[in-house]
Amino acid sequence: MIPVMRPWLGEEEAEAAAAAVRSGWVAQGPRVAEFERAFAAHLGVEHAIAVSSCTTALHLCLIGVDAGPGDEVVVPSLSFIATANAVRYVGATPVFADVDLATMNLTAETVEPHLTPRTKAVVLVDQGGMPADLEGVRALCEPRGVAVIEDAACAAGTRYRGRPAGAGAALAAFSFHPRKLLTTGEGGMLTVADPALAVRLRRLREHAMSVSAADRHASAQPVLESYEETGFNYRMTDVQAAVGLVQLRKLPEMVARRRELAERYHKLLDGVPGLVTAADTQDGTTNYQSFWVLLPEDSPTGRDDLLALLAARGVSARRGIMASHLEGAYAGHPHAPLPATERLTRDSLILPLFHQLTETEQDHVAAVVREAVER
Repeated sequence: MIPVMRPWLGEEEAEAAAAAVRSGWVAQGPRVAEFERAFAAHLGVEHAIAVSSCTTALHLCLIGVDAGPGDEVVVPSLSFIATANAVRYVGATPVFADVDLATMNLTAETVEPHLTPRTKAVVLVDQGGMPADLEGVRALCEPRGVAVIEDAACAAGTRYRGRPAGAGAALAAFSFHPRKLLTTGEGGMLTVADPALAVRLRRLREHAMSVSAADRHASAQPVLESYEETGFNYRMTDVQAAVGLVQLRKLPEMVARRRELAERYHKLLDGVPGLVTAADTQDGTTNYQSFWVLLPEDSPTGRDDLLALLAARGVSARRGIMASHLEGAYAGHPHAPLPATERLTRDSLILPLFHQLTETEQDHVAAVVREAVER
């Protein structure tokens, strides 16, 4: 089977992880701190905090804007369910907004009808690595006292208005899951503009200890820590961070290779009637974390049938981005009509795209899609 994704990992990552193990320090320690500094420098921001996942990063971001019971947080339904779930973690209510059909992202126009006096924040997702219009949404929200959190889970290597995605956000969350370009197995990162808030969130990810475990162990004198609020165990390990440091150095090459393969997909699928493919936005360039295609509404082969056909021909593809409001976890949850979201989740799929994909494999994938849509 041609997989939909394969992480680009090699001996350098294996040796980095082994060196962390040999050092005897495998919990959160010096390599995590180094990874945070390197990631912050990559984005051009001051504060980056490594955590156990993007979901925990989102949870901390929502705590950072004081979202809680009685508050509403606008989110796209068209996102992995963790985006909406994180809102529930703080006791707030997720409000599902529709997305732009071309970019799969929220826009100021789709967000505005859902803003109320109870709206605490908007979680803006860079879906599939497509840069969302952060400045447009901030211009709408911030004069109303509504915070904007960037869910950049898929967007390491994406650029928006000349800067890395996430760099312009007051709070942003990233994922290092193996489906992403930059992976640490599991893990995530959040970036924070406010230095005082960065101190608090850094403390909260480690049980809200007044002194980190690394600093306590490094001290020559006994240190008695205190716990002033309820915290969490959202730490990253030094083994993960060691892998992340290698992956971060390789990120430009990863993005270049994926963009090269995506351009080739565009050429191979050019002219297929009604087929829409992932592409750059007017405000930035995508890292092509996912290469999605949207089938025409009158396609002779439906999305699920095409997935089955691809599997029969040795290709592992995936359905497009899920619609959270259609999942059982949100059954009965009130929402406005979401026509673009439902069209995208019904008629789109994700094709294989990874660093090691060969031209022969890519030709085969495109030929099956072309055959199914054109027949």
